[in-house]
Amino acid sequence: MNKFEIRKKIFKIRKQYYSKNLEINFEYIFKILKKNNTLSKIIGGYYPYNYEVDAIKILEKFEKLGYEISLPKIKNNSQMDFFRWSPKDPLSINKYGIPEPTSDKIVYPGILLVPLVAYDKHFNRLGYGGGFYDRYIKKRKKNKKIVTIGLAYSFQKVRQVPINKHDMRLNYIATNKQI
Repeated sequence: MNKFEIRKKIFKIRKQYYSKNLEINFEYIFKILKKNNTLSKIIGGYYPYNYEVDAIKILEKFEKLGYEISLPKIKNNSQMDFFRWSPKDPLSINKYGIPEPTSDKIVYPGILLVPLVAYDKHFNRLGYGGGFYDRYIKKRKKNKKIVTIGLAYSFQKVRQVPINKHDMRLNYIATNKQI
């Protein structure tokens, strides 16, 4: 299947399963950070959109443990940066209909929770096609180590994600079923 066909199929399934309240095991994500000896206390997350895994619950748990939380803001030149945010803070809606922080304080996460449409066993990710996360991860990896963890439902796994030279592989995928 090509990227368009995979997106169409997964969007349909994701919408059907969304009401089942499937959750990602927070302890699994925390173990990943311990295993990597990740010292960063800044986590980049995302506000769930279009039936994505709810990262907010995970971010709230990290905040209770003293981590600094951030969410992305899309910039005009197809780039994005992450800005300080707390669940108590207001959000504004961007041109894509996605909530963004109102803060102007840019932060540089050492841990990035990444939304995705589909993934494969090699940790390749298929997103929405805008390349925002691929560009951001590539830029951050040039300057500093960043641990990337894709959040997905187990049914979003496909045999093979078609990739190109711009696609950035994730370090981990956390799903509602950990093996």
